[in-house]
Order: sequence, then structure tokens, then C-alpha cells
Amino acid sequence: MSLWLTAVDGSLSFELRPGARLVVGRGPEADILLVHSTVSRRHAELTRHPDAVHVRDLGSQNGTFVRGARVEAADLRVGDSIAFGTVEFRLAGMAATAAPASTGGAPEGGRFDPRMDPRPTPAAGVEPQVTLLRPLLAPDDLLATALRTPAAAALPDAALPDAGRAERVARRLARLLEVSQGLSGELGADALLEKIVDYVFHVMDAEWAAVLLVQEAGEPAERVARHRAGMGGPRTVPRSIARKVMRERIAVLSLDLTADQRFGGASIVAQQVRSAMCAPLVGRSGDVLGAIYADSVMATHRFAEEDLDFLGAFAGVAGAAIETERLGERLRREALVRSNFERYFAPVVADRIARTPNAVALGGERRTVAVLFSDLRGFTPLAESMRPDDLAALLGEYFEAMVDCVFRHGGALDKFIGDAILAQWGAPIASPDDADRAVSAAVDMLRELAALNAKWRREGRPELQVGVGLSFGEVFAGNIGSERRLEFTVLGDVVNTAARLCAAAGPGEILLTDDLRRALAAPPPLEARPPMWLKGKAQPVAVCRVTGEGAGQRDAAADRRR
Repeated sequence: MSLWLTAVDGSLSFELRPGARLVVGRGPEADILLVHSTVSRRHAELTRHPDAVHVRDLGSQNGTFVRGARVEAADLRVGDSIAFGTVEFRLAGMAATAAPASTGGAPEGGRFDPRMDPRPTPAAGVEPQVTLLRPLLAPDDLLATALRTPAAAALPDAALPDAGRAERVARRLARLLEVSQGLSGELGADALLEKIVDYVFHVMDAEWAAVLLVQEAGEPAERVARHRAGMGGPRTVPRSIARKVMRERIAVLSLDLTADQRFGGASIVAQQVRSAMCAPLVGRSGDVLGAIYADSVMATHRFAEEDLDFLGAFAGVAGAAIETERLGERLRREALVRSNFERYFAPVVADRIARTPNAVALGGERRTVAVLFSDLRGFTPLAESMRPDDLAALLGEYFEAMVDCVFRHGGALDKFIGDAILAQWGAPIASPDDADRAVSAAVDMLRELAALNAKWRREGRPELQVGVGLSFGEVFAGNIGSERRLEFTVLGDVVNTAARLCAAAGPGEILLTDDLRRALAAPPPLEARPPMWLKGKAQPVAVCRVTGEGAGQRDAAADRRR
């Protein structure tokens, strides 16, 4: 006689051949693979005798039941029922030439894998549950829901006494704590998502899992997706499920995805997806960041309500971890940008750059800026007459005061070129009054230099004189250099024009182009100069100079402060 073990709902049958000794369990080493939350990795052993099957429980957590009674060992005869946890079968006998319509039978003495028959036909009259929707709860309620003992998935009282329920709750809490601790470190975005999927496989009997994140267009996209065994493959998350979960902030459990009219589609049919779960990833701020998805194509495994509760709680922990990682990454980026740009910008400007997304485009971009170029007059003979350490001290004081003027007016120090200073206003972040700030900084520089000269004169040290040139227009602004050294700078004719005007300016004189004059909202007293022929220009350039208070004159108040 041929003996067959058949699921009570008719969804699966397989043959127990004479002499076969098979291990039933959900672990990869099992001969009869039943991936279900109530089945242990090595649950029971079946030995086929001529007219019966000997059953031996292998210390399973949720028990083996023959004819409704929990057993350690028993003989199973034709017509008897047997349940591994809550997965129930019946032993059927028939002629050797006959076989159930739906079978996934194992080879002689070999391993049975229910995936050999991924689409069995349910028994007549069986109405499978299709979908369970779980509203998204507040984090505390979500945790409480995940820890409760769910009626839909609870074992019979004989199988799971009160002590067993308490143990399940404790184990579930321990798993959530493990997940929370495991996702709390600084992992990096990609490593964090990989670890989330690892935990899905660790705490749930999923065959395939994925993490989806919201993209700029608002659509979910898979960031990590893989099979439990590490295989890739052309599997995709049904977008209808992901969109519903994220839009309505609910967790979804489908016990038979192919039969669910709301989510049915060609991809689901092609992939033969059976049981599936999906939960939204929501950060502490309340924003939906994406979703976690898990499914199985095996007819013997259907996720339970308790799995959905746990996935919802797990998604809450994962969402908070993703949000925390993003915040940490943003803070690290801002700190790096701030540390780099504080060398060239006033701290308040560097902080503004750090907090502005894409403020510094990779490779640079065209910007409209005001450029200031200053240069000392008669520096070469002065350098020849001074000791190097005295000269370095004098220049140190001079540069410190001049850079303070640039920063005080919101400018960027581009670079020192010998005894010259190049500064600019407008890159990488522009302000409406960049031109006015540049002129005010130039006037301030002459005032500060006058105060320094008064101090040095009292100390018997040499005095310095400076000329300043300013221009306004479009430049290329960006990171220039080699892989070993990059600097943020501005390039273009506007920079060259400022340098030419600086060279033409006399001691204590500020020259500026007509383009800069037209850009001023509150110009200081100005005096037109005859158009100047500058190197590299085909036509003379209209120029004016700053006159009146502050232009080449001592600031008595600053002198008193010194």
C-alpha cells in the first residue's frame, strides 16, 4: 500500500515510501521542509513501516500531536491526523498506482521540498483567508501589540500552557531588544539596510525580503532585496502593496497573494508569491521613509497574525534607525564641510554653507560674484631690508587684520598670493548685497591698515601701504586642483580685471569697475577715473575710485582702540 501524508486543506501531499526515515522541520537540513513559525528546525522523525508510520518528536518547542494528543512517540495509521505545531496533516492509504492530485513527493529515501509543487489546489469548500490589514500604531502601542499573545496564531492550550505563552512573549521582547541594539551603531546607510534584511531572516520565516526607500519622486525603490539563501534573481516587490502600505500607513498580511484581487498582477503570478507581509518604515518625525517586505512562495508556509505584529514593531525600530543614520550622516557632512570652509569663510557663512544642500556643486559652476584683490606697495625692497622673522611677524599681523575685514563683511578668502589677498562675495552662496559688502570690506581694510600703521609707528616698526581693485561679474567657482590637493576658488576674466585694477591703484586707493558700481545698492562717495587700458582687454575699462571718509585715511577711533 502507498502511504501519503496530506495537508488537511488538501493543499499538499507527499508520499512516505517503504523504509524511509525522514526528519520534518523548518531548518535547511530537514527532509520534509515545513517553513512555519510553529514548526521547529528539527521537529519530528517519521519512519515508514509496512502498514504504519512511527512518529518520534525531536524535542520540538510546540509539540507533535497524533489524533489530537501531544506525543513523544506514537504509531500513525491510515486515517489518523498528525500536527507539527499547528501544521496539520492526515495519513492516507491508496493503491500504489494511485496518487493524490496535488503532490510534491520525495525521491526514494530523499528530501522533500514543498517548492516542487508551488501552486497546489485547495480542497473543495476551503475558503482561505486572503488579507489582513493592521493600522500603524504609535511606537509604544506598536511594541505592546508585538508582545501580546495573538489569538489567531496561538497554539491549543494543551500545546502551549501559560508558561509557554510567557516564554514566547519574553523571547519576542528579547528579539526586539536585540534588533534595537544591533541597529543602533554607526553602520553607514548601505550596511544598515543589509543588516535590517538580515534581521528579517533571523526573526521570521521569510524566504525573500526587501527594504524599499522613498526616492525624490516619491516612489518606493528597492535598496536591498535578496533570497534567504543569498541568491539574487529577478524578484521584485509588488508595487501595489508597497504603495498602499506607505500611503495608508498600514501593515499588510496576505495569506494567498495570488488570490488577492487588490494586489493581483502579472508579476505576482509569474513569481508565484503566496504569503506576503509588508510594513511601512516610519521615522520618529512621522515621515514615511519606505517599507519592509517579506514573502514566501511555499504553499506550506503562511505568515500568521503574530508575524505581522512583529514586523510592524520591527519596522518601527528599523525606521528610527534609518532616520538616525541619516541625521548622523548629515551632521558628519556638515561638520566636514564646516571644517573645510572655515578656512576660507567666516564661521557664520561656513555654517550656512554646511546647512545648504548641494551648496558646493562637484566640479563647480558659474556664479556672479564681487572680487576683491589687494596688494602691498613697495614690499620687495621692504622684505630685503628686514630680518625674515620680523617680516613674518609683520605680515602675520597684517593678514590677520585684513582677513577679519573680509569675514566681518561676509566674504570668502580665496587665497594669499605672496603679499596679495584674493577675496570674493557670491560663491558658493550669494547675497543680494554682495557688491556693497565687497566695497565696505575694502574701505574697512584701509581703515584697519591705518590703525596698524599707527601702532607700528609707535613701536618703531615699518609701515605698509596697499592698493585695492574690485570687479563684478560671472566666474567659474568650484573645487580646483589635483586628487592630492583641492581648493575652492574662482576663475575668469572678472578675477583678472580685479588684479589689473589692484596693480594700477596707488597706495591707499580703491579702484572698481563700472559693472561693480552699477551693482551697488548704497554706493560710497565715488569719483570717475579716465577709462583704463588693462592687459588682456580689447577696449578701455570704465573705472571709478572710492573717495571721502575711509578711503586712504586713518580711522581715529580704531587707532584709539589699538
